[in-house]
Amino acid sequence: MFISKGFLLGLVLFGWSSALSEVSDTYPKKIMVFGDSLSAAYGIADEEGWVNLLRQRVEKNFINWTVENASISGETTSGGLTRIEYELDRIEPSIVVVELGGNDGLRGYPIESVEQNLRNIVKKCQDAGAKVLVAGMRLPPNYGNQYTDSFYKMFERVATELNTAYTPFLLDKVGDQEDLMQNDGVHPKSIAQPILLDNIWPEVDRLLTALTPVVN
Repeated sequence: MFISKGFLLGLVLFGWSSALSEVSDTYPKKIMVFGDSLSAAYGIADEEGWVNLLRQRVEKNFINWTVENASISGETTSGGLTRIEYELDRIEPSIVVVELGGNDGLRGYPIESVEQNLRNIVKKCQDAGAKVLVAGMRLPPNYGNQYTDSFYKMFERVATELNTAYTPFLLDKVGDQEDLMQNDGVHPKSIAQPILLDNIWPEVDRLLTALTPVVN
């Protein structure tokens, strides 16, 4: 049977285009940062924020990964719970960094309700097939030891019970340094953003490494 060169070329091109289509449906894989003003670059330029710095580091060190920021200034866990499904459908992330709860704490919301909201957000991410990293937060001491301790322990408890990655304190080495904080005492300056990135990077790196196939 005679097979023309044109027919063979067509088969090759079809296979190549099909492979490209399959890859485009899968890549780039995405990390979604789902947070509040600490992740939304409040008071500084977007490109200076730790999430953009994370995007740069991820794209430099991992092939076919990128970062999408779904953070909103002023967001609470209840607000996040109302929009998490929309963002999961829109971005289709493989990893979600959940950085919420700080505004709930500053407003003195009951720990039980904040924790339940946070737990439900994480579960929805997991149900969508994403790995989750919970970013913990501390409150200023003027909120009282009982409330601040319960608030801080809540993040680790959620991460442990739902088997997620966990960063204990996003503002470690920053939150208590006046020269690194904006005048409101809540939001870090641009010079502090690389520290925030370094605080969260070890767990992000671990998740990325686990989800990135080794190419021989």
